[in-house]
Amino acid sequence: MAQKLFKVIKDHYPKSKLHVASPAWTIPLVSRMPEVDQPIALPFSHGELNLIKRYQLGKSLKIEGYTEAIVLTNSFKSALIPFFANIPNRRGFLGEMRFGLINDRIKKDKSLYRTVDQFLALAPKNKNVRPSLSTYLISKPSQARKLLKGKIKSSDKILAIAPGAEYGEAKRWPIEYFAQVSKVAIEKGWKVITLGSTHDHELGKLIDKLTKNKVINLIGKTKLEEVIDVMSICNSFLSNDSGLMHVAASLRIKQIAIFGSSDPQKTPPLSRHAKTVYLGLSCSPCFERTCPLQHTNCLKNIKPEEIIRRVI
Repeated sequence: MAQKLFKVIKDHYPKSKLHVASPAWTIPLVSRMPEVDQPIALPFSHGELNLIKRYQLGKSLKIEGYTEAIVLTNSFKSALIPFFANIPNRRGFLGEMRFGLINDRIKKDKSLYRTVDQFLALAPKNKNVRPSLSTYLISKPSQARKLLKGKIKSSDKILAIAPGAEYGEAKRWPIEYFAQVSKVAIEKGWKVITLGSTHDHELGKLIDKLTKNKVINLIGKTKLEEVIDVMSICNSFLSNDSGLMHVAASLRIKQIAIFGSSDPQKTPPLSRHAKTVYLGLSCSPCFERTCPLQHTNCLKNIKPEEIIRRVI
């Protein structure tokens, strides 16, 4: 979603150099964004303050001579590094007592519900430029075919599924349903590849068991950049509302995204090739990690047969 902002910046100022500081695990993804001139890995765990390390990193970046910083997140700690780097203009939303750290403060418009629109509100303004929001990720299909050598042929139709969702089980469509879609796809001659991180390892094992090991299980066995390459050669992609859902959107492949506790109006896959499935029950969206009502009907009531019609 932040890539849309990067595209606007480059459209407004094509000669500018854009450096993006983000968590270390995201660097392979940021490196595949053509708008980014240099990724910077942030050496912090989630929620870690570590003032000394942030001060040291900020001072080390001072030599770059940045003229402007855009702080996407609303936390106090996220605004420290641009301040320590003495960047003259530091733009961001009001939040968490950042008055001394953010000197170009923007009040968040409540009408901006989508996360991507909130990011775009921080973009520089240039009345003479009409920016494009069309983004893509650089992929290397040949690397994917090399990785999958002996497992797929160039003529194969490929369905990739990502059954995980880092946020919690209230965002995860039942694994049995993913397995059912996989079995039907395989029966129709498709190759099915499962994708995800090491946190999704047990989900991968369950799909292996339910499909009698007929899927190509890459869950926890690939680097993020390899996942991007594999997804780029797929004909269709099925996932929950997850990080890989947004990756698929920037790869412009046909995709179905299933929403439960979250809201497809807030964080949709930003692609004309994407379709979302969401029941919009009276209890949805709750944005909880686990179902407060202990039934997860927002996901269980989305039946595999409906998804099969859409994705295969």
